[in-house]
Amino acid sequence: MKKLIEGIERFQASVYQPRREFFERLALGQQPHTLLITCSDSRIQPDVITGVGPGELFVLRNVGNIVPPHGWGQTEAEAVIEYATVALGVRDIVVCGHSHCGAVKAMLEPQHLAELPTVAAWLTHADETKTRVQQKYGHLQGAELLDAAIRENVLVQVERVKALPCVASRLAGGSLDVHGWVYQFEHGEILHFCKDHAEFAPITAAEATRELRS
Repeated sequence: MKKLIEGIERFQASVYQPRREFFERLALGQQPHTLLITCSDSRIQPDVITGVGPGELFVLRNVGNIVPPHGWGQTEAEAVIEYATVALGVRDIVVCGHSHCGAVKAMLEPQHLAELPTVAAWLTHADETKTRVQQKYGHLQGAELLDAAIRENVLVQVERVKALPCVASRLAGGSLDVHGWVYQFEHGEILHFCKDHAEFAPITAAEATRELRS
């Protein structure tokens, strides 16, 4: 707590005071342009890796960046997505997984979840990912299997997001797009799913522009 309190004091003195008018405007309402769905992992700081400021990202975080299918009774993730699209009018939704994801590793090795029954129950929402990984990547092992599973999990969640009624209608109308990313801690790099080539590749300004035009 000492470290957190010291950080709050630095924020108030060095960040808030010089930009007081900006923060006062934030109190009047929010207009984020993007919903970012990512993992609870403490190593991911969405505003840091994307370089945005307060008020620009609406963020949904949970273990494994999972979006349960529509109608399964798990409504928290869908409620966040619905609010972001309907009430806030975000223009983009990004599902962002990450390297060395403990949730995906646990999905592949559920025997390690004996003392984490609630986590195990939550990860049943990743069963579709697990099935696809077994079908497509049964020849892989270790780190290669984990990397493939992390990417496949992102693609599954992207499909689920696109299938939500509040998203599907906006996709059809062209007012919204959905993207799949994987953040690699060790390289400081973000891979995005390139629709044209059906594979993940490092995201660049040129690639982003091309994606927006597609």
